[in-house]
Amino acid sequence: MTEFDRRFQTSRATLIIDRLMTLFIKAGGLAVIVAVFAIFVFILWQVLPLFRSADVRLLATIDLPAAFADGKSTAVISDEWGELPLVIAADGQAVFVDIPAGKTAPADLALGEGARIASLRVDPRSQRVVVGTTDGRLAVRKLDWQGGFEAGKRRVTGAISDELSVPLGEPGKPLVAVAFGDGGEEKLVGAIQDLGDRRTIMLTTLTQTRSLLGKGEIAVGKKIDLSKSITGTPENLLIDERGQSAIVTNREGDLFYFFLIDGEPQLRQTLRPFEDLKNSAIASIDWLLGDVSLVLTARNGANRIISLHIKPGADHRAWGTTKEFTPLPGPATSYAPSIRNKAFLVASGNVASLRYGTSAVVRWEGGDGVAIDAVALSGKYQRMMLAGHDGKLRCHLLDDPHPEGGMAALFGKVWYEGADAPRHEWQSTGGSDDFEPKLSMIPLLIGSLKGTFYAMLFAFPIAILGAMYTAEFMHPRFKKVVKPVVEIMASLPSVVLGFLAAMWIAPMFEHRVPSLLAVLFLVPTISMLFGWWWTHLPMRWRRLIKPGYEYLAFLPLLLLTGWAAWTLGPVLESMLFTVADQVTGKKIADFRVWWRETTGLSYEQRNSLVVGIMMGFAVIPIIFTITEDALSNVPPALRSGSLALGASRWQTAMRVVLPTASAGIFSALMIGFGRAIGETMIVVMATGNTPIMSMNIFDGMRTLSANIAVELPEAPQHSTLYRTLFLGALLLFALTFIINTAAEVLRQHLREKYKTV
Repeated sequence: MTEFDRRFQTSRATLIIDRLMTLFIKAGGLAVIVAVFAIFVFILWQVLPLFRSADVRLLATIDLPAAFADGKSTAVISDEWGELPLVIAADGQAVFVDIPAGKTAPADLALGEGARIASLRVDPRSQRVVVGTTDGRLAVRKLDWQGGFEAGKRRVTGAISDELSVPLGEPGKPLVAVAFGDGGEEKLVGAIQDLGDRRTIMLTTLTQTRSLLGKGEIAVGKKIDLSKSITGTPENLLIDERGQSAIVTNREGDLFYFFLIDGEPQLRQTLRPFEDLKNSAIASIDWLLGDVSLVLTARNGANRIISLHIKPGADHRAWGTTKEFTPLPGPATSYAPSIRNKAFLVASGNVASLRYGTSAVVRWEGGDGVAIDAVALSGKYQRMMLAGHDGKLRCHLLDDPHPEGGMAALFGKVWYEGADAPRHEWQSTGGSDDFEPKLSMIPLLIGSLKGTFYAMLFAFPIAILGAMYTAEFMHPRFKKVVKPVVEIMASLPSVVLGFLAAMWIAPMFEHRVPSLLAVLFLVPTISMLFGWWWTHLPMRWRRLIKPGYEYLAFLPLLLLTGWAAWTLGPVLESMLFTVADQVTGKKIADFRVWWRETTGLSYEQRNSLVVGIMMGFAVIPIIFTITEDALSNVPPALRSGSLALGASRWQTAMRVVLPTASAGIFSALMIGFGRAIGETMIVVMATGNTPIMSMNIFDGMRTLSANIAVELPEAPQHSTLYRTLFLGALLLFALTFIINTAAEVLRQHLREKYKTV
């Protein structure tokens, strides 16, 4: 090899470095792919439990005393931990069952010698047992469990206290249904008594004064007979938790709803919940947590929920069917509501079914092949007890951490308590334990797309046309200033933009919407008219301004037009957006009132218009920069050839340069779209952050990203809300992935179609 050849030979060190850098770049690219995939797997792993059914496993089987065999168990009441449930027999006997030890201990309900139970109702929330005896007495017993630790193990003890004992109706006649409501100082008890040839329905008000020294004696107040207010033979009676209303059902399948006003019952509604069935008789009726919904079963096993809500045109709440479950094998023989959520356990024959009231889904269904007499759920919703016809109590471990999840609750329309129709709604927290979480992702998805749509609607024409003018028509001397200034706009923190939107733009636009409309209409119109006029000027006048300096002639007119349009806004408002004052009848000019009355839609100060403008302002620099680079990188030979063939600069830009750069411009739009859909602070600060399903531009919204930012710090780890927020992140991930994939396919198509080499 000659000395001349060695001069052009690459050194060994350079080749080694080149190979190392090639490997480093490949490893970096692979690491990015692995990292993105790992993030996806992590998010998916957090989300999957939301769609899992309940897992139930047998923990222990305990033999009950002989008095509880052959279907004599009437009720099971569980403590908070599910370790010391109370089982009650029909003859009044009761035992505490020590699950860890597998033993039973007798308990005394203090019903009196020879008393037998004719009816019984359990309130697991207040830990009360309401008993109606065969001799016409009503007894309310309060259960109290205490948890402690001995030798490092939890030890639960139980006690029963006498809260109320009162005779109702005729002595010696059985109370076939009983109910109790405790409103504090005012209480209400009720019973249905079987007199042989007929049945009577009795309500009795009770008063118990309270002082600093404690509770006083219970005084019997007014007695109310509801027998004449209903038709048919009464069978079931319920009283709500506060003692303000009573529900009565008869054998014929009718339900009667009474509401007490100043101690007087008012019949507010009569309905037949299973009217559409051949046999419309009601087999069972029980409260769901919160006393706003009732769980009913029919003789053929049909299972429905009716809830209180205000129907259109009504002035008070009424009952209506809101949920329909898959049927049970037959009528319900036992029922137990959860006191932690809207789940309930219902038994029919030898089948137990765990169901969730909000989404109307069956979480678990099964049994041990033995007829079930009574069921219970522990307070922590971690254990379930089944008292069998064979005199055994079976305790099952229950693993169902996310009953509020599932496809139906997260993506379907749900008829929530208090609502007049099924809807998509997001409300993750409430003020009480019986609150019904509303975790629909649809309002958040619509909010994300809504904000992105208005932002892109504002940013797209400004960024694309601005980049086209800068690349094709502006003099390079000015281009060196304009492009860096626009790029600096991208460095503005979104929290600053959100602050400006909330504190300056939103209050200003609230009263100047007509001015904004005038600006949006007049500025583009005058610009196009000026461009048309300029192109028709004789060349001797157009030569006075050098190519690339035309904006110097246009800028004063643009500023003057903007100022004039903004100033004429109130005049436009007084001409087009007037309404009659409701008090004086005079015409007043107010766009907000006009919008509400004309369209029936709301007008909020912090709305999508404000977000669209400010978020569009944040997106413009990204789209502008990438678009300008794509246009500038079009080979100059294409421009020269087009101009040489007689095309104008505008024709060259639109028909030659723009199609050639379309792949890059499309990429700019997709990157801007990703920036807008993931924006958080501007949306949080400028919209009111309300999860509503409306495309009204004067309404607010809540996006997936804003929802995650607001609620994730307060969500307990691994809770349903926590995992639902991860589902929102997964939806964002999937949405951007799908859009970017489709965009890349289209970009490659445009690149192949308009390639110049």
